[in-house]
Parts: sequence; structure tokens; C-alpha cells
Amino acid sequence: MDISKIERLFTYFIDWETKLVLAILLTVNTGVISQETTETGWTTLFNGKDLTGWTTKIHHYDVFDNYGDTFRVEDSIIKVRYDQYEGLFNDRFGHLYYDQPYSYFHLSMEYRFVGDLFPGAPDYTLLNSGVMFHSQDPRTMPKEQDWPISVEMQFLAGVEKGKVRPTGNMCSPGTDIFYQGALDPNHCVDSSSDTYFGDQWVKAELMVFGDSLVRHIINGKTVLEYSKPQMGGGVVNRYDPDIFKPGTPLKEGFIALQSEGQPIDFRNIKIRSLKGCMNPKAVNYKPYYIEPDPNSCEFR
Repeated sequence: MDISKIERLFTYFIDWETKLVLAILLTVNTGVISQETTETGWTTLFNGKDLTGWTTKIHHYDVFDNYGDTFRVEDSIIKVRYDQYEGLFNDRFGHLYYDQPYSYFHLSMEYRFVGDLFPGAPDYTLLNSGVMFHSQDPRTMPKEQDWPISVEMQFLAGVEKGKVRPTGNMCSPGTDIFYQGALDPNHCVDSSSDTYFGDQWVKAELMVFGDSLVRHIINGKTVLEYSKPQMGGGVVNRYDPDIFKPGTPLKEGFIALQSEGQPIDFRNIKIRSLKGCMNPKAVNYKPYYIEPDPNSCEFR
């Protein structure tokens, strides 16, 4: 799909979201659940009780080993904590993967930084975390692979008053992206977001259109856009060489919450797939789909 078509669809999408907000307000005022709110396509990825549907991979440990109860659930929040760790951090970078891959999607969540950086964690991980997408399956990662081959929407918080530190940036472990029309040589690209201090909740959204356009949104404002995510670059170490094929477009992959030494909370994690049946005659047609999947169409 070309970028201009995506832009037109995105304009429509914003209109759809505005209508949805109005519908929700009407629902609250009347006490009636409208048909529109039940057909919005949003799926909650986190059940608020446990980590069912999620898989952990932490550097130095085998897949499924949630060392030290790093990722845990309390008060309907996914919490990243290190109080059960022994010794220094020792590069125990971890990720919690949702078990279903996605290609065209709109992801929404809230995060907040809490507590202190764990001793021995790199300085750059202070008030630093993120969400990975288009990631390789954690089951394909060797025990000593440090980062997944993926693209990251990086979350940062301010450290010094008066010093800008945007959030919603892009980082690219084992990947490359095109930024402002050219292949970008940098591992990370800053967004235009405001700087957020303290432990406030921040809403982060990702709109991903396969291997074409990616849009980062912070507290309702688009702060970064880029395109053509693909394998390449550096940073990732000790991966399976059969997995890494530079130049390969990243059309889909897994979504993962990050742990890299800084305690953080995540909540209200939901996704809307933008790929599906686009035939209006089908019973499962949805107006917000932007990528057709004819095989999914269902007819009476």
C-alpha cells in the first residue's frame, strides 16, 4: 500500500475515533451499550489478573523463565520489578511478548516509571523502557541473545529539570528504518514529544501499517513517523544467524513490553487489528480495516 493511500485512510480513521468517543459518551449518559461500542474491534491484550497469553524471555535465561518474577501482575497492572534479583543487574534485559503476531494494527497502552534504577543497570536505562513490535518470536532466541530483532517505541522520562528528553522515540535493535525518505544510520531517532517528569501515566499509541508506515502517538499527539522497517543494523548480539537476514522487510511480528533495569508499570493494553475483511457484503466487514484479508470474509 502506498503512503498517500495510508494518509487518506488515517484521516478517515481519526474521524472514526471521534465518532467512537461521542458514542461512548452517549452510552455513559443513557446507560445503554450501543452496537457501535461492541464493534470497534479493540481487543484487550491483558486480562488484568495474570500473564496468560504472554511469554517471557530474559537475557541469560531460557524462554519462559520469568526470572525473579520480573514481570508480575498487581492491581490490574503489569509491573516490572527487580526486588528478587541477586547481585548486580548483569545485563538481564527482558521482554514480555504477547503470543499473537500482528501486521497492520493500532496499539494503545499507558505506562509510568516508578522507583529507582536497579544497581548495575547501564546509565542509559535510567527512566527508560519501551514496547517492541515486529519482533522475532522469543522461541527463536538463543539463551544469550540480548535483544530481540525488532523495532522499539522507546519510553523515556525527564531526568533534569529544563533538559529536554522526549518519549515515543524509535530504536532499532537488529533493524533499519527509513526516516524523512532515507535509510537512517542511527540506532535511535528522537520524537517531537514533550518531556514528562515523575511517575505520571503517559498514553502511548502505535499505528503500524505492515512494512510501510509507522506512526508514534503520545497523549493523543503524533510525535514521529517513519517507514520501511527491515532487518539490518547492529546492537543485537548472539542471535541465530539463520534468523537474521539484512534487508528483509518486517511485515509482521510480536509485540513485547521491555525490562532493562528501570521499574515501570503498564496498564490498559489493547490493540485493534487493521487487517481484515474489506468486503461490505461480508458479516465481518469493518470500516476501519485498511489492509484486505479476503480469506477472512464470512457471508451468511
